[in-house]
Amino acid sequence: MHQSDKYTPGAGWSALKEALRQQALVAGFDVAAFAPPLPPPHADHLEQWLQTQAHGEMHWMARQPERRQDPRHGLPELGVVLVLGVNYCPADDPLAPGQDASRGWISAYARNQDYHETLKRRLKGLAAWLEQRLERSIGGRLCVDTAPLLEKPLAAAAGVGWQGKNSLLVSPRFGCWLFLAEYLLPLPLPADVPLPDRCGSCRRCLAACPTDALAVPYQLNARRCLAYLTIEHAGPLPMADRIAMGNRVYGCDNCLAVCPWNRFAPPTREADFMPRPLLISPPLLDCVMLEAESFRSRMAGSPIQRMGVVRFLRNVAVALGNWGAPEALPALARLLQHEAPLVRGHAAWGIGRLLRQQAGEPFGATPDQLLSQQFEREGEPWVREEIMLARQRAV
Repeated sequence: MHQSDKYTPGAGWSALKEALRQQALVAGFDVAAFAPPLPPPHADHLEQWLQTQAHGEMHWMARQPERRQDPRHGLPELGVVLVLGVNYCPADDPLAPGQDASRGWISAYARNQDYHETLKRRLKGLAAWLEQRLERSIGGRLCVDTAPLLEKPLAAAAGVGWQGKNSLLVSPRFGCWLFLAEYLLPLPLPADVPLPDRCGSCRRCLAACPTDALAVPYQLNARRCLAYLTIEHAGPLPMADRIAMGNRVYGCDNCLAVCPWNRFAPPTREADFMPRPLLISPPLLDCVMLEAESFRSRMAGSPIQRMGVVRFLRNVAVALGNWGAPEALPALARLLQHEAPLVRGHAAWGIGRLLRQQAGEPFGATPDQLLSQQFEREGEPWVREEIMLARQRAV
């Protein structure tokens, strides 16, 4: 008898499901659960969220939303979705970097190797194991942010956890610290049982958001979210949210880190997710010196590399202004002459912010001279406007 013939609906499929789950754990995944081949709960909320423009500039979210809502669009013969997770819980307090304003605050998930490559490698190994076990190709689909899926709702449907008030997946075993991947399978494996929402009356994540991006529980307004603004947003940062950025140069962990379910999460033991020394609270004065080539070299293999040096220095300029120390002025003066208008404009704001905190002292006339000289040679109207606003604080 052909080995795959023994997997028929009923006990055979259940046995394969559990064997696959066990192999996923052996392959290095911390979670393996199965969701039914259906739109996950609350999938219809996506259209309402898009209509309010809460997705900001993430235009890909609005392309063919029906494909995101129903995983069968990703694999028409879909039988089950295997949802996989890897724990990346940091060993140290993820909010500690916010306490030293002279250093850049990088989100915990980005201080290490880009998780996409790690999860893809393990997912491919798991798929090879399954096809070897079945002795045939099954035509499944491997997904690590590569398909239009509602992965957090799918993980909730699989019983990995539930979507919390911070809109993130909350696991009773790993808190909010899971990287997710999916394996769309054309096999009728039985689905797991979803978990109930256990957020209860807790509002810690809502209160922790610096910009009130979670004004409505369970609904993230990306346009106000500092993670979105510092990473995905390509243009000038909203004036109203710059002070709230503090020293964040990549992402924000507030609503994630304060979740009380995190107390159950063990620190990750995954070598790929151990923080790099150069990405643990890098000094802002060092960050200013980065240029395109040195940025690529320093950030190689990390998620930060994809944002590019210009967007990164935009964030650094804001962090320097929020730092408020006199040492920030020479660094901002350097950024004020950067080739990218986006950097120059935020450097001007940073100088104005610095002066407001120091009441003009101990800088004397230097800041106004810097701004005045740049204004005379500046050709970008938006940057000139930023300089004018900054000069109002310099005199």
